[in-house]
Amino acid sequence: MLTEIGATRLRSVAANVVAAGFGVGGAWLTGFSLWAILVAPLSGTTGWFVGWFAGRAIGAWLTRRGFAPAGLPVYRLQELPDGEVTAGGKARSLARLSRAGQPLPQGLVILPRGFSGNELTAPATHALDRWVRRLPAGQRFAVRSSGRAEDSSTASFAGAYESVLDVSADGLPAAIATVRASGSADRVAAYARTTDSQVGDVAVIVQVMVPADLAGVVFTVDPLSGDLDTMVGSVVHGVGESLVSGQVTGAQFSLTRPSGHFDGPPSLAPHAAELHRRAHDVEGAFDGVPQDIEWAIADGRLWLLQARPITTLNPWRERPAERNDSLAGNCLWSATNLSEANPVAQTPLTISLPRYLQANGGPSMAVRGREMAGSIGGRPYANLSVQITLRRGKAGKDDPRTVYRKLAGWWGALPDDVPIPLIPLTQQDWTEAGLPLLGTLLKMLRARRGLPSFLRDHQRTCASLTSEVRAATTPAELRRLWEDKLFSLSLRSFWAVIASGSDYPARLEAELRDELGAEDASTLMSDLAGVAGGLESLGPVEGLDRVRTGELSRGEYVARFGHRGVNEVELAWPRPSEDLSWLDAQLNRKGGVDVNALRGRQSAAAATVLARLRTHDRRQAATVERRVRKAARNAALREIARSEGVRTTGVQRTFALRAGELLGIGDDVFLLTIEELLAALDGDTTPFALFDERRTTLRRYRALPPLPALVCGRFDPFAWAADPDRRTEVAGSVIAASDPTVSSEARDVITGHPGAVGRVEGTVRVLASFDESDQLLPGEVLVTSLTNIGWTPLFPLAGAIVTDLGAPLSHAAIVARELGVPAVVGCGDATARLHTGDRVLVDGAAGTVTPCSPAR
Repeated sequence: MLTEIGATRLRSVAANVVAAGFGVGGAWLTGFSLWAILVAPLSGTTGWFVGWFAGRAIGAWLTRRGFAPAGLPVYRLQELPDGEVTAGGKARSLARLSRAGQPLPQGLVILPRGFSGNELTAPATHALDRWVRRLPAGQRFAVRSSGRAEDSSTASFAGAYESVLDVSADGLPAAIATVRASGSADRVAAYARTTDSQVGDVAVIVQVMVPADLAGVVFTVDPLSGDLDTMVGSVVHGVGESLVSGQVTGAQFSLTRPSGHFDGPPSLAPHAAELHRRAHDVEGAFDGVPQDIEWAIADGRLWLLQARPITTLNPWRERPAERNDSLAGNCLWSATNLSEANPVAQTPLTISLPRYLQANGGPSMAVRGREMAGSIGGRPYANLSVQITLRRGKAGKDDPRTVYRKLAGWWGALPDDVPIPLIPLTQQDWTEAGLPLLGTLLKMLRARRGLPSFLRDHQRTCASLTSEVRAATTPAELRRLWEDKLFSLSLRSFWAVIASGSDYPARLEAELRDELGAEDASTLMSDLAGVAGGLESLGPVEGLDRVRTGELSRGEYVARFGHRGVNEVELAWPRPSEDLSWLDAQLNRKGGVDVNALRGRQSAAAATVLARLRTHDRRQAATVERRVRKAARNAALREIARSEGVRTTGVQRTFALRAGELLGIGDDVFLLTIEELLAALDGDTTPFALFDERRTTLRRYRALPPLPALVCGRFDPFAWAADPDRRTEVAGSVIAASDPTVSSEARDVITGHPGAVGRVEGTVRVLASFDESDQLLPGEVLVTSLTNIGWTPLFPLAGAIVTDLGAPLSHAAIVARELGVPAVVGCGDATARLHTGDRVLVDGAAGTVTPCSPAR
């Protein structure tokens, strides 16, 4: 049986052997001339990749050959097939550890089909006897349960089933029957009801007993604080059953990651380094999910006895479809540039789709199983701890806050009191992550090169596929459409949106502010649409003027912009093009403003700045102009790719609606995850029973106020919403409450990010959602939690724009500066501190909003 460690060594050996061969071969082809100095390293590098992939293929073949055939009643742990769910959670966990090369006592699992009632069948008895005869005479055994949901992410069933230890070979049948019978115990049923778990049939594990000198447990993440850098545990002398059962407390210890620093009893110190390494590797074997590990030391050797997810750090509850990724350990999360397209909590189908695509070939920056994309309270969040850890690199010398400042264009400024937790990575972690990250980078470059063809054909492709989806007449036909066409389209769109992203415009504006001053820098960056020949985000509002003047037909407008709107990323949200009255409502909006005149004013202002620069320093002016053109190209590409990505979302919505029709569940289809939906099209409708529970979850999520832009540590959105003194800009378990000593004068001035230059004094109009947009009067200061492309028609009416969420690259900042509307974004709590009727002074260059008078 080839373990994962063996497979890793095989890949490494194959890569180095083939690299050496290619290197020598390259030198030989040059006749060992001076050219060999150049050719040999290049040939060797190519050979390394060839050898690595060849080693992986050979390892996969050997692994497949090493498994026992399916359908047996008894398996050795390392041979248990991956898909054998009847083995139960504990056995599958041990099998995974065994294949990963971890030091486990020999053992086997007897599946439910190996029993008749609680007694072993003849084939199972024969397999057990044959295994026992291969062991030394007098060997003692440990017999444990492996229930279907035991040691799962939501339920441990610790102590619910029986365990029988120190069993002789003759006593095995009785011990196995005892453990098997415990599956019917009242305490098991009660625990299952408490945790909403399914009991199912019980498998039984038999392992060689470890005569422990020391035993204990270790948590790879502190279960109380969520600190990723700290492992904590307890140790006792002798067998650890008394510790696990709670009869004794044991001596406490801690291990710091990734250094392995130990703080605990001297008896464990000689083994602390190996325990740290093994525990870290076990967590890695389970894709970074924090683990509760039982271990023992006998005759100076460390053994791992069991590993289960730490249930208190589980981010996903399947029945109610609740996802809270902040619970999986302390990380820094940001919603700044994500919430603008998601003003309300997302449905399970919408939340699950990008995760599914990432797991099946989509853009991924996963570090030890932690992806950048996450979800908290139904809202999307980005894991900045992952991004910052990767950007620091293997050496890790750069200060995390220095690294963050390079990302501030995407996520905004970071308050001084917000820490930056990092993902603890060992040198081996970096080695293992290197090739996947390199692969993602290469795919990103390929996707960016393919953007022109993607954008050219995409609208036509979406229209054609939409027709095919609507024409599907059976669930099986719709399922084939997903596999044959829609999945690949979704994947390509995902790559296009990610590959088109660039923070160059924000970085350039920061540089120009230092070189030219805030006013000139903002003026030059306010005409990117003019330089690029248009920005897609301005299209909806500019297009309305063209429809009014007859330059654009109504049908053309709907075809081009009918997929965009205030909640465009949500699959359950009806597209504007589905509403025949939508365009009329846009055209009849009061307070008409000449958008072309606004845009002309911005272009003229930018031209004036460039002309003044040319009179002083023509070389500097040419350099500035070239850099602005590059920023304009980047901005235009990002905007159009995002628009076409949203067009794909419309096709995915059509697919979901058609599935709802064919499955007879209507709009409840959006309460399924994508995996459940695809399974339902294949015939598995089990999750349909969860609709009421999930509908309640969605209502609770949507009743929450806008969540904070930044979350650090574990965060309960419902407890936060119930706190009258909550911080609205940042929250989490490691965030302190607001400082009450801050002066009232400092609290009066609201600060955010400079969005668009200009100083305007005006009357506040606070809008809770776009549904209240008719209340905005021309010239009023629009104050709201967030804006997106659906709000664009309001921008020309506003005297200024102030948002709680946002960063220099957010939609509000981009569109506002292109229209010359002063804006301050990312204020955190503007909607809580301002009220309709207040008079305020908005300074877009300084990023401040100063109250002038109380509300009328």
